[in-house]
Amino acid sequence: MNQLQNGRFVSIEQMTNQYLDTTVRKKPTDVSQQTGPSFRQILEEKQFGTGELRFSKHANERLASRNIQLSAEQRQRLEGGVEKATQKGIRDSLVMVDNMAFIVNITNRTVITAVGEGDDKIFTNIDGAIIT
Repeated sequence: MNQLQNGRFVSIEQMTNQYLDTTVRKKPTDVSQQTGPSFRQILEEKQFGTGELRFSKHANERLASRNIQLSAEQRQRLEGGVEKATQKGIRDSLVMVDNMAFIVNITNRTVITAVGEGDDKIFTNIDGAIIT
């Protein structure tokens, strides 16, 4: 089959060679030379989050209303408790840090609520507890 190009007919072979230049083919990318995250790393981040502990809006409101302040050391211990819960396969955990209690959705790495000293301490819908 011929097509009209600039007033003349061109064969399929000529068109193929024009658009699919066989001399300039890309070589397959060598996986070992790639930079950036691997497919596995991206998949794990999507499944388990980036590793950063987040606080829900409700948890932030509870921290403010109950005047709960976390030091850098306490936050590290909270994150360490979340890591331990992750390793044990816990989905929703109570994490105790000093006299503070945090309910954490381990899958999403999100603090759901926080309880300080003097508050009622009744916890439901958890499948594990970590005391740090």
